[in-house]
Amino acid sequence: MSVRLRRAVAGDADALSDLSFRSKASNGYDADFMDACREELAVTPKIIADGEIWISEADGKPVGFFNIGLEKDVLEVYSLYVDPDVKRSGVGRTLWGALEERAGAMTANAIELDADPYAVEFYTAMGCSVIGQAPSGSIPGRMLPRMRKWL
Repeated sequence: MSVRLRRAVAGDADALSDLSFRSKASNGYDADFMDACREELAVTPKIIADGEIWISEADGKPVGFFNIGLEKDVLEVYSLYVDPDVKRSGVGRTLWGALEERAGAMTANAIELDADPYAVEFYTAMGCSVIGQAPSGSIPGRMLPRMRKWL
């Protein structure tokens, strides 16, 4: 699959919200869980304007994206989602490579993120290690693996 990487624009918000929701749901979460996550998974034009979101496209259609920001000398990954129809096709690795390039350009010393438990294997393959836990932004009492990769 040939993919193109580009910066998100406000008009991408609905497509990215849909992609993040479908990607999360593909892990087998039930409807109640997904409803609780809906707000956190939404990508708004303001989030796009205020952040740094990069989209991977195939045939003009978004197949993945990440949202990042530099916090001191750490690149924080706010989200990274791949369309469930193309998981395990290399899109995630391509996004991660672009994310690491951005980290280098921003002179980050590390990459950190709160991982969905189903994504820990992917992030471990990308060189991250679990360093602790962080509270879910959607589900009270739920803890997520906190991960880091030193650069």
